Amino acid sequence: MSSKDSKEITREDLESKLREIHGEVNKAVSTAKPALSLVAVAVGVAVISISFLIGMRIGRKKNTIIEIKRI
Repeated sequence: MSSKDSKEITREDLESKLREIHGEVNKAVSTAKPALSLVAVAVGVAVISISFLIGMRIGRKKNTIIEIKRI
């Protein structure tokens, strides 16, 4: 920058630019929230389902079959 183009940056300039950036970030977050919550629910259901299936498999392997016959 040359000395002719140098302009003093004021507090108002900084505040206006930060407010502009903050507004854009808020818009992005508000549009991404529904999709993110849907993904979180899907991951939760998947983890619970997988742990249930693994538990069933382990339970079958450890169970002993007892056969009772009447005489």
